[in-house]
Amino acid sequence: MALRALMTRKTLALSSSKQALLQCRSLQTTSLPDLSYDYGALEPAISGEIMQLHHQKHHQTYVTNYNKALEQLDDAMAKGDASSVVKLQSALKFNGGGHVNHSIFWKNLAPINEGGGEPPKSSLGWAIDSHFGSLEALIQKMNAEGAALQGSGWVWLGYDAQSKKLVVDTTPNQDPLVTKGPSLVPLLGIDVWEHAYYLQYKNVKPDYLKNIWKVMNWKYASEVYEKECPSH
Repeated sequence: MALRALMTRKTLALSSSKQALLQCRSLQTTSLPDLSYDYGALEPAISGEIMQLHHQKHHQTYVTNYNKALEQLDDAMAKGDASSVVKLQSALKFNGGGHVNHSIFWKNLAPINEGGGEPPKSSLGWAIDSHFGSLEALIQKMNAEGAALQGSGWVWLGYDAQSKKLVVDTTPNQDPLVTKGPSLVPLLGIDVWEHAYYLQYKNVKPDYLKNIWKVMNWKYASEVYEKECPSH
C-alpha cells in the first residue's frame, strides 16, 4: 500500500512537471498594435488610404499568419514532429519579421503637428553628425540605399551595441535588422515594399523616400538610442 501511494505521488509529480513544461513551452500569440495617430494624419507625405491599407490589411496579415504558424509549431513540438518544426521556420521568420518591422515603422512616423520631421537633438543628433557628417548626409545615404534595394525590403538606421556606432543597412523581404547582426538595434526603418507607397507615388520610389522624412519621428529614435547607449 505504501509503495502504491509512493508511486501515485511520483506519477502525479511527473504529470505536474509535464504540464508545467507544456505551459512554459506554450507560445504567445500577438495582435495588431494600435496607431497613435489617425490614418490621414501623415498627409500629404503619406496618404490616409495607404496608411489604412498598410496597417489594417498588410500588417494584420503578418499577425494572422504568424499566430497561425505559432499554433502549428506548438502542435508539431507537442508531437515531436521535427520535420514540421523545421518547415515552419520560414513562415515564422517572414510573418514574425513583418510584425516586428511594422511595429517599429509606425512608431518611426509622427504627424508634423506632433513633431514629425523635427531633426534629432542632443545625443542622437551629435552621433549622426559624428558618424555621417550631417543629418542631410545620413538622409542621402539612406535614400540612396533604399532606392537601390532590389525587390522588397527595408532600409535601416541602427545602433551597433558592440562597436557602439551608428550603421545604415538594408534587409530583404521582412527580415528584421537583427538578422544582419545580433548586436544591431533598429532606431528607425523605412519600408520600401511597393505596398508602402505605390498607390500614391506609383513607381517613383525616390519621391516616397524624399517625402517620408517630413513625418519622421526622431523623438522615438532618440529615446531608443539613449536607452541602448546610456553613456553616449
